Amino acid sequence: MDLTELREQIDAVDAELVALLERRFDVAAAIADYKQAHDLPVLDAGREAAKIKAVKAQCRPETAEHIGSLYGSIIAATRAYEANRMEASHGE
Repeated sequence: MDLTELREQIDAVDAELVALLERRFDVAAAIADYKQAHDLPVLDAGREAAKIKAVKAQCRPETAEHIGSLYGSIIAATRAYEANRMEASHGE
């Protein structure tokens, strides 16, 4: 397999990841609405730590730290999205 074919595989995986991340953000929007309706904070540090630990447990040993780090970034971006959504609806 040549580099072009390998890059095409990466592009296909990236398209799947984007679709899955969009789904994750859709669910995060619903979570933000729930948290706001029930006066809950955006940050649930215990939940985030448990989620990263669970994700790392699903990984191969050689990828666990890398994927755990990436997942931490995904969670942080999702939390920021939730906070922005809650702040925006606060002003309505």
